Amino acid sequence: MNNTGFSTIDYAVFISYGLIIVFIGLWVSRKKKGKEKTAQDYFLASKALPWWAIGASLIAANISAEQMIGMSGSGFAIGLGIATYEWMAAITLILVGKFFLPIFLKKKIYTMPQFLELRYDGRVRTAMATFWLIVYVFVNLTSVLYLGALALKTIMGIPLMYGIIGLALFAAIYSIYGGLTAVVWTDVVQVIFLIGGGLLTTYLALDAVSDGQGAIAGFEHLLKYAPEKFDMILEEGSLLIPDGKGGLKDAYMDLPGLGVLVGGMWIANISYWGFNQYIIQRGLAAKSIREAQSGMIFAGFLKILIPLVVVIPGIAAFVLTKNSSIILEPSDKAYPWLLHEFIPVGLKGLAFAALAAAVVSSLASMLNSTATIFTMDIFKRFINKNVSETKMVTVGRLTSLTALIIAVLTAKPLLGNLDQAFQYIQEFTGFVTPGVCIIFCFGLFWKRATANAALWIAILTIPLSAVFYFFAPEVPFIDRMGYVALILAGIGILISLIESKTDDPKGIELYKGIFHTGTAFNVGAIILCAMVAVLYIIYW
Repeated sequence: MNNTGFSTIDYAVFISYGLIIVFIGLWVSRKKKGKEKTAQDYFLASKALPWWAIGASLIAANISAEQMIGMSGSGFAIGLGIATYEWMAAITLILVGKFFLPIFLKKKIYTMPQFLELRYDGRVRTAMATFWLIVYVFVNLTSVLYLGALALKTIMGIPLMYGIIGLALFAAIYSIYGGLTAVVWTDVVQVIFLIGGGLLTTYLALDAVSDGQGAIAGFEHLLKYAPEKFDMILEEGSLLIPDGKGGLKDAYMDLPGLGVLVGGMWIANISYWGFNQYIIQRGLAAKSIREAQSGMIFAGFLKILIPLVVVIPGIAAFVLTKNSSIILEPSDKAYPWLLHEFIPVGLKGLAFAALAAAVVSSLASMLNSTATIFTMDIFKRFINKNVSETKMVTVGRLTSLTALIIAVLTAKPLLGNLDQAFQYIQEFTGFVTPGVCIIFCFGLFWKRATANAALWIAILTIPLSAVFYFFAPEVPFIDRMGYVALILAGIGILISLIESKTDDPKGIELYKGIFHTGTAFNVGAIILCAMVAVLYIIYW
C-alpha cells in the first residue's frame, strides 16, 4: 500500500480538528463581563481543574513530537527498552502525587523557582529560573517544533521551515491569549485525538507487518522477526545502533542495563514529573489536593498505554524495512514514513491530527510555563515589583511570543543533524536534572539543607556533568546522571553540616497526616505498580 496524498476527507478531518481546538481554546479563555483576567486565572487556570482534566493534560503536555517521532525513532533503533521512560513514569507519578504535591499546594506557589526561595533564598530561585528558561526555549520548544515539522515534510512535502512556522502559529493562536485554562481544556480534546489516532497508526502498522492478518498477528510477527527489539534490560554489546555520524554505537550507552531500574533514570523521572514547571503546573492548578492526586493516578494509567502508541510503531517500521531496500536514516523518520506509506486515504487526516495534537499541546504547555517562570520569577522580582495583575498577564503573553520566535529561529540549526532527537533531549537535559532533583529533594525532606548548599549544587550540576561527558565518554548518560546526583548530594550534605548544627529556619515542617492519601489513590497505586512489574517480568 502506498497512498501518499491527502484526500478531501483527510483535509476535512484535519481542518476540523484544527478549528475545534482553536474554538475551544478561545471559548474557554474568553473574558468574562466586568472581570479582568488575573495572574491566577492566566497561569493557574483559576485553580479550578478537576482530576480528569489534570490527568489528560499531563499526558498531552508530555507526549509531544519528541515521543511520537523521537521515541518511535528510538523504538526503531533500540526497541521496547525505550518504553522504560513511560512505565517508570507511572511509578514516579504515584510518588509525586503522594509526597510532593501536598507540600507544593500547601505553599500556594505559582512556580518551582518560587518554592526554592521559600525554602532557600532568592539566589537559588534565580539560578534555577534561568536554567529552566534556557532549557525550555533551546531544548524543549526547539525539539518539538523541529520533529513536528520533520513529520510535515515527510508526509506532505511541506518545507521544514514552513512547517516550523505553521506549528508555532497554530499553538500561538489560542495558548498565548488564553493561558493555562485554554491549554488544559484543549488538551482534554487533544489527548483523545492523540491516543485514538496513535492507536489507529499502530493497528495499521501491525496489520501491514502481518500482510493483512490483523494487529495481533502483526505483534506476533514482531516478536518472531525482531526478538532483539523486545529486551527491556540491555546487556553491554548486545545491540548496535546508528550513532548519527555514519557509524554504530552500543545501545547500552542509551539504556545501560540494570542502571535504568536502579540508577539515573530515577533522577530523570523525578526531576521531570516532580519539579518540571510545565508538568507540575497542572497539579498546582487543581481544585484540591485530592483532585490533583487523582489526576496523577489517571495519568499513570495512561502512561502504561503510551508505548503502544509511540514505541511499537517504530519496531514495526524496523521489521517492515528489515529485508528491503528502504533505508530510514535518521531513525526519527520511522514514524512519518509509516504515516506516509501505510495509512490509507480517508484515515490520514485522523492519524496526522494525532501527531499535530501531540506537537501543539506540548508547545502550548511549554509556552505557558516559560511565561509563568519569566513573569513571576524574573519580571516581578527584578523589573517591576509592584506590577498589576493585568500587566502580569500582558507580560506573560509577550514572553510566550518572544520564546516562540527564538525557538522558530533556532530549531533547525540545533537539531538538524541528529539521528535520535529523543535521546539528544534526554542527554542535554541530563546536565541539569541531577542538580534539580537533589536541590528539591533536600528542600522537601531534609530540614538541615542550607541555601548555600543548594546554590553550590545548582552551580556545579552542569560542570560536573560536562566533566563526565568529555573525560568519561564511556559512561552511559543515564549512569552519569546518577553519579553526578550522588556527588552533588555529598557536596550538599557536607556544606550543610559545616554551615549549621541545627535545622534550617526555612525547613519544611512535615506534620502528621500531610502524606495521607485516600482509598482510590492507594488502590490505583497498587494496581499501577503491579502492572509495571508484570511488564518488566514479561520483557526482561
